[in-house]
Amino acid sequence: MALVRIGDQVHGIDDICSHAEVSLSEGEVDLEECALECWKHGSLFDLRTGEALTLPAVRPVAVHAVTVEGDDVLVELSGGRSR
Repeated sequence: MALVRIGDQVHGIDDICSHAEVSLSEGEVDLEECALECWKHGSLFDLRTGEALTLPAVRPVAVHAVTVEGDDVLVELSGGRSR
């Protein structure tokens, strides 16, 4: 799982690219697109929906509901949204 903080929002997304099966957490965050870029081939994944925004990836990755309570970050793994 990759956790990405943009401003006050924390997003949880599966850490494995649906195209190349490499770690997404090693990629760059695109603040304007609210997306995470796969370092291997440059596919962008929307942090809110998991949707693949650019090629070569065409399949989404799962996203998970994240709640911040004080210093704790809670991630809902079961029932997480996947599109």
